[in-house]
Amino acid sequence: MEPDRPLSYRALRTEDGSPTLVHPLFGEAYSSCHGAWMQANELYLKLTQTHQHPAPRVLEIGFGLGVNFRAALENCLQRGVFLEFLSYEFLPVSREVLASVEVPLSTQARRVWEELLTNWPTSFEAPLVLQGAWGRLGVCFEDVLGAKFPARWASAVYLDPFSPEVNPEPWQLPVLQQLFTAMQPGGYLATYSVAGQIRRSLQAVGFCVDKVPGVGKRAWTKARRP
Repeated sequence: MEPDRPLSYRALRTEDGSPTLVHPLFGEAYSSCHGAWMQANELYLKLTQTHQHPAPRVLEIGFGLGVNFRAALENCLQRGVFLEFLSYEFLPVSREVLASVEVPLSTQARRVWEELLTNWPTSFEAPLVLQGAWGRLGVCFEDVLGAKFPARWASAVYLDPFSPEVNPEPWQLPVLQQLFTAMQPGGYLATYSVAGQIRRSLQAVGFCVDKVPGVGKRAWTKARRP
């Protein structure tokens, strides 16, 4: 697997001042136009209660530009807790593209991010694994339709692929069922999509599902494994 070329992406400055990119294949931005850094913190970090979990284990669908990881990393470093973060990305970008998207980080978090950039592969035949005193990150470059998630592992699931309209595979019922199985009882899933079919599918596999007020848009979806 080869990364997409850097010049094929269009830069977009979101409303909170943080940057994102528009994917050339899907024609969608990686993050909300209302705020990339806002979305990572308010939707994924806080809605799943990762921001106050004493030992968070995050399972993410769609590593993208690594903004959600950086938000979780920054929060866990500030609180002094160990972060375990496992992400799946089927269409990884190049190191140059990742490096082009900067968000506000502390010195310690920036060192971890720079280590990721240094070790980011040029081909994607094996997962990327980083670990240190801060925690552990694994990025699997594979299709989630064939992925095997660790059972009852995740305290939080960040469901953040491109929309069901342009990228339907990660939203399919078998994937959602596996995400349910991968979650610890009482764990939370968050996603930006409030599509009726997505919420019904989450309910069908066992989640308790709520549509909650969002920031910069009408609503987000929050789901919990009982």
